[in-house]
Amino acid sequence: MRYLPKSPAERLAMLADIGAQSIDDLFSVIPAEYRLDRDLDVPRQHGESEIIDYFRAAAAQNTTGYTSFLGAGAYRHYRPVIIDSLVQRGEFLTSYTPYQAEITQGTLQAIFEFQTMIAELTGMDVANASMYDGSTGAAEAVMMAVRVTGRHKAVVAATVHPEYREVLATYAKHQGLPSTLVPYDPETGRVNLTALDAAVSADTAAILVQSPNFFGVVEDIPAIAAIAHAKGALLIVSIAEAISLGVVRPPLEADIVSMEAQSFGVALSYGGPFCGVIACKEQFIRQMPGRLVGQTVDSNGYRGFVLTLATREQHIRREKATSNICTNQALVALMATIFLTIYGKEGIRELAEHNLAKADYAAKTFAAQPGAKVLFQSSPRFHEFVLETQESTESLSQRLLAGKIVGGVALSRWYPELPNATLWCTTEVITKEQIDTAARVLAGLTILA
Repeated sequence: MRYLPKSPAERLAMLADIGAQSIDDLFSVIPAEYRLDRDLDVPRQHGESEIIDYFRAAAAQNTTGYTSFLGAGAYRHYRPVIIDSLVQRGEFLTSYTPYQAEITQGTLQAIFEFQTMIAELTGMDVANASMYDGSTGAAEAVMMAVRVTGRHKAVVAATVHPEYREVLATYAKHQGLPSTLVPYDPETGRVNLTALDAAVSADTAAILVQSPNFFGVVEDIPAIAAIAHAKGALLIVSIAEAISLGVVRPPLEADIVSMEAQSFGVALSYGGPFCGVIACKEQFIRQMPGRLVGQTVDSNGYRGFVLTLATREQHIRREKATSNICTNQALVALMATIFLTIYGKEGIRELAEHNLAKADYAAKTFAAQPGAKVLFQSSPRFHEFVLETQESTESLSQRLLAGKIVGGVALSRWYPELPNATLWCTTEVITKEQIDTAARVLAGLTILA
């Protein structure tokens, strides 16, 4: 009864007012066979201190100390402690949507800074105030290309994140938007340019590629752009690992860039919330989904920030809306803004170089083990690589887990032609010692957990 505000006398008074003698009378309309006429079969009530002790004991049973080489669209990077200190301030944490510009200048300015940084990183003219995540951003970018071109087909590279492709398929199901999947070159791990050129037609609104792609390989963006633009289609480049822009040339030839900004200081949090981005060339700005924050001056000449071009259902007639995504990840985008501000231009580059070096060392070390081979070695890559082994992925995974190592993601789920291949990721939080330990497991040595 501790947290129930009504006393027994007050409850009886309430029942009397509605003409019921008891709680049973109140629920008499529910058939007897569906009513519980006994006490709940739960343990006795506990005091607060007992509950805390219980959960501490339960937490102690969790396994700890594992090294994770997982990536595949969700990346574990170091998060500076200042991020949570700032985003948990009441004026940020409790705000919803900055409709009232006069009292939400801080939030609007933070979003404006986010948009500016994203535009600079991607090489695009303008970026929006964020989407839900990278997958919805990619799908919304394709819808945007349909509106821009008036065409109703999409060509999608098989090297795009499989779950991004699944989200796009859900979007397209009732949009009358067929898509063609283009295979990758088994030697390079890049999209097959010959097949891509053949797939693009006069009805193609956009080509969707990812770079670095799902295999960690950097695609040939200028060559892909030439194919798209020669036939009047737009090029959409999806970026699942934002840190890559510290060393990878931005996709300047793209018309639209869709990006997942989770790596910029956003915790994994069991899969979300993350922070999607759409950036584009200026001529396409009015078809961009979501909303934009713009800078202006007030009647006294002071700088101010306002929502502009908010082409959402909440702002304009539904038939003119560019998207039914009705909000943006402002708080999560603020995390990314703080992260980028802390690291700065040189810091992001150094961080990316650190990731690149770790992946290069891991790939070479793993490939030196018996029965192991790194695929797509002829292509440039960032911090992920595909490892093929003679041993099955299931058996290898169990051996790694016995050594308290979570290995790469098995690719056969999406690419059946790669039955014994796994996708490994190394970021700055992975140490050389952890890479060496994983290599010893690959070599067949037993590691004591």
